[in-house]
Amino acid sequence: MAVSRIPGQRWYTPYLFPLPALALFGVFFAWPAVTAIQLSFYEYDVVSPPVFVGMENFVRLIGDDRFWGALANSMLFLVGLFPLLVVIPLLLAVLVNQKLPGIKTFRMLFYLPVVTSMVAVAVAWNYVFHQQGVLNWILTGAGLLDQPVQYLLDPVWALPALILVEGWKSMGTYMMIYLAGLQTIPTNLYEAAKVDGATSWHRLRHITVPLMIPYIAVSMTMAMLDAMQVFTSVYVMTQGGPQDSTLTLGYYIWSAAFEQYDMGYASSMGLVLWVLLIVMAFVNYRLTKGRTVMP
Repeated sequence: MAVSRIPGQRWYTPYLFPLPALALFGVFFAWPAVTAIQLSFYEYDVVSPPVFVGMENFVRLIGDDRFWGALANSMLFLVGLFPLLVVIPLLLAVLVNQKLPGIKTFRMLFYLPVVTSMVAVAVAWNYVFHQQGVLNWILTGAGLLDQPVQYLLDPVWALPALILVEGWKSMGTYMMIYLAGLQTIPTNLYEAAKVDGATSWHRLRHITVPLMIPYIAVSMTMAMLDAMQVFTSVYVMTQGGPQDSTLTLGYYIWSAAFEQYDMGYASSMGLVLWVLLIVMAFVNYRLTKGRTVMP
């Protein structure tokens, strides 16, 4: 069936509307992405002209212990952030979805860290983790510690501390995603389950979680992207230390590009990270595909 054209309308008029968005996409995403892929095969220090080196950057990457350490730390970030960004926000969403007095205030408080600058959050948490900070004061006062711990200077505690900060900062975003999903579930399902004698745990397990699979899949993908690209908290709080225990791929790529001016090598690491994210997103899609339960 042919679509009638408005009199006087030119054939190209509809295509003019997406042009501004496409222009921004091309300038700020497509062009930098193509340039980064191209630079991954060059040696480039910003000052001198690029020199084509083929696969040399990738061969160097394979033998780079710092790269593999950064990759391991990023994977640990992913494992640590999973409960903070996928599991706990679902429980918080179930909580704030209740019709209780002051529930809108609770929603605002849970979401407040999201709209706060990550730099400000990192600086504030620096004081919390300081040797004379609030956390040590509470733990020593409760008798759980004999002496204060320098969390951000301890290779054992530095990475978990950053995971906690990143999870606390982003938790509200995932809670709101789940909250939107919860409000699409028909209430009669819960009412029927109550009549059948189902407890709160059984309703969560057999109604809420199955119907929330699409939202869980989205949250898992977003958490994966966030974990593998952590930068700001590392930059402000530890600069990858101590002893590279908090060196992540995001920070290592930035350091190679803007501290060592090794743009070609940084681009090769960025390309590897990009491919890794695509693979992980595909695996996540395959794991959650077809598991959606319609109400």
